Amino acid sequence: MKKSLYPIISMSLTAALLAGCSTSTSEETLLESDGTVEASEAKETRKASPDSVDTSFIENQFLDIPYASISEAQKLDVYLPNEGEGPFPVIVAIHGGGFKEGDKTGTDIAPMLEGVNRGYAVVAVNYRLSQEAFFPAAISDVKAAIRHVKANAEEYNLNPDKIAAWGGSAGGHLAALAGTSGDSDALKGENRENINYTSEVQAVVDWYGQIDFLKIDEQFADSGITPKLGERNAAGSPESKYMGRSLLEKIDEVKKANPESYITENDPAFLIQHGTADPNVPVQQSVNFAENLKAVLGEEQVELTLFEGAVHGGEPFTADENLDEVFSFLDEKLK
Repeated sequence: MKKSLYPIISMSLTAALLAGCSTSTSEETLLESDGTVEASEAKETRKASPDSVDTSFIENQFLDIPYASISEAQKLDVYLPNEGEGPFPVIVAIHGGGFKEGDKTGTDIAPMLEGVNRGYAVVAVNYRLSQEAFFPAAISDVKAAIRHVKANAEEYNLNPDKIAAWGGSAGGHLAALAGTSGDSDALKGENRENINYTSEVQAVVDWYGQIDFLKIDEQFADSGITPKLGERNAAGSPESKYMGRSLLEKIDEVKKANPESYITENDPAFLIQHGTADPNVPVQQSVNFAENLKAVLGEEQVELTLFEGAVHGGEPFTADENLDEVFSFLDEKLK
């Protein structure tokens, strides 16, 4: 088990990374105004965070590009390296926030943006939040964004055959689900843009993402860790809100949101990292996921790093030493 590195990082980045992560499943429809938040209000929620990642060092930026047409949320930003000729391998950066908040400009994508200094294009993606639409809207959006990258690779000097999905917390869940479901048609949802392209990726970096929602409460009870977000099977939990109602009332749908449901021999390589004292997502989620992936893909295709005593994001994930390891993994798979 890996010892924690714990470098000094900014408080704003720490706060962003400690934000909750979750999921929700139900029909992919806009919520009505019966006490829930409409799309316009969800947009304001997305803007609520005062912190944005610093991108001033990146010379080539293409911002707020629509990748689908259902919602204003369906936009992405493309950041290209300042040097190099390309076509560049791509990191699809997926923000966290419990599926109910967060933004593609949030500070939690700062580690992914380090990719532009290492020869990668970084594509930061917004997706519909749970106030606006239920599962499978968020993963459908991520898959549509990946298809957009492939369809427009030549325009932005991208390599459509060298793509990694990387996210933390809820973004880690979506990255994992994009990775295992790339060869499945089950989660395309209502998005039909660039449907002739696949959403397959060649690598996944999953930072402390939840995998099997139905086991979270049980795993916290077994671990002795008090869950920061309370009981996850409850109707008011982030996961239940993402699903549209209590997890126990949507068991079949919840199983469809589990990345483990789609594991096949065609899946990409995975790097999974998690803190053993995480109070938002039990570490056993990642341990079980890695074991299930290894059983199908083989030991060489799945790396699991556990940081002893680390919590939900921040140190030691963003330490220079750890980012070197993450990019070493990506270089091996994408370069």
